[in-house]
Amino acid sequence: MSDPAPSPPPPRTLRLGHPRHWGPWLGVALGWCAARTPTWFQRRVGRALGPVLWRLLPARRRVVEANLALCFPGLDAVAREALARENLVQTGLGLFEFLRAWWGRVSEGSPRYTVEGLEHLEALRAQGRGVLLVSAHFVHLELCARLLCRHVPVAGMYRPHGDAAMEWAVKAGRLRYACAMFARDELRPALKHLKGGGILWFAPDQESRRGDSVFVPFFGRPAWSLTSTHQLARLSGAAVCPFFHERLADGSYRLNVQAPLADFPSKDATADTARVMAALEAMIRRAPSQYLWLHQRFKTQPEGDRGDAYRA
Repeated sequence: MSDPAPSPPPPRTLRLGHPRHWGPWLGVALGWCAARTPTWFQRRVGRALGPVLWRLLPARRRVVEANLALCFPGLDAVAREALARENLVQTGLGLFEFLRAWWGRVSEGSPRYTVEGLEHLEALRAQGRGVLLVSAHFVHLELCARLLCRHVPVAGMYRPHGDAAMEWAVKAGRLRYACAMFARDELRPALKHLKGGGILWFAPDQESRRGDSVFVPFFGRPAWSLTSTHQLARLSGAAVCPFFHERLADGSYRLNVQAPLADFPSKDATADTARVMAALEAMIRRAPSQYLWLHQRFKTQPEGDRGDAYRA
């Protein structure tokens, strides 16, 4: 009787120390060092990155210019270029704000900030009701989320990084201040968190190929938008509070938790998604230079266009 055929070996898992990850680990090390430089240095270098990004990333610069042309048709060419240039300066500053949030130091006195609307969260928490904090992708979103976590426990929903080493490092950095982090496909634990009266932050303003989406107005144009806010609120019973944050001229930050949306969710996912996008648009109009315009927000269109506005 012949020996049984050997079973196939288990799939090989690449360890985080594998040479494949050495490049990302070097990037993490550099980012960690940059995150711990003095604030004045970060702001000076961050602002200097704006003109560099303008020259070295022409494809992304065109995305910014196309988005601004679509969203602010009333601005003339000179005003739009000035806004685009300032936006890349803000993006350079935002790079250091991301790094500082993940791996840097945030002391009691630095950065300076104010928080408005905490009473909305306190009232909802007193009721034992979960809260969905919906925000837009501003360049300082991670730092402002870290600041808010000083006052209330907040979990986050995020898109995992493609590289395992970078994913581990960024998630570990976020868990220094967030009470939990849920990947975008971890629906069950996210709902459990909300049903238990937890606060969950996420930004549903970008186009995604995953998840249920509908076309709703955004800056007067149809935008392929996730219905996640409606779905999460419907399944969990959580309230939905818009969360706005901005960097002021003196370098401080203003965090504003707005009152929960009334009569939300309704039975109409499209109408609810339109309400959420209108709230996010109002935030962006208050600080347009600080929004992440690098994303191709209008790439998918009802007639099947795949981004003609972004082609040179």
